[in-house]
Amino acid sequence: MNSNWYQDFFHGVALDMWRRAVTPEATVADADFLAAEIGAPVGGRLLDVACGNGRHALALAAKGYALTGVDISDESVAEARQADASQQWICGDMRHLPWDAAFDGGYCMGNSFGYLQHEETMEFLRALSKSLKPGARFVIESGTVAESLWPNFQPRAWYELGDILFLAAREYKPETARLEIKYTFIRGGVSETREASFAVYTAGEIARMLASVGMPVKAMYSSNVRAAYKLGSQPLLVVAEKQG
Repeated sequence: MNSNWYQDFFHGVALDMWRRAVTPEATVADADFLAAEIGAPVGGRLLDVACGNGRHALALAAKGYALTGVDISDESVAEARQADASQQWICGDMRHLPWDAAFDGGYCMGNSFGYLQHEETMEFLRALSKSLKPGARFVIESGTVAESLWPNFQPRAWYELGDILFLAAREYKPETARLEIKYTFIRGGVSETREASFAVYTAGEIARMLASVGMPVKAMYSSNVRAAYKLGSQPLLVVAEKQG
């Protein structure tokens, strides 16, 4: 599988699927959680990476924060920019964050944390740490953590979202510690297949990776209502803090 699969995955039917996957109420609840856990003052500058179409960033901007969103999908960035041109939207690679102590906090929601190969993920984390001010908090969400995946693992599952029917066929590759998924989307009688790949880390590995770039973990939750993370929880929400 192409290690840069994410460069071509997020367009058309895949984006339409994600637009249907989360309710506006769920986005508001996520934004409330992020604002509380990050703890930045209203008006503070927050980093959203990878921002997708900006659903979390737009909700936080409505609370008075200044948002910078970074995503590799030009279609997603264009949609976010159309929704609120007053925020900063950048189409780019999450590994290449050019800022130095610029942000009061931020987050990486969804499963974007697992897209990259391991050394590329560390490159992202080093760039992220450099971008944050001392004391800034950053939240990472992942549904592909080992403790979340294995107790509930389904090799194949069908889902229906509006007029989109899709199959997720999952295979774990132990030699690379990656979960490879073949998605088959069906809409209007037309079938389309795309492949994705996710790194599978334990929660402890993620904590050590963050600590190694000067961002020790302060909390781990399994939901935006702050339920404790444990074996079988889905997803993992990690709160890390940039050291001074």
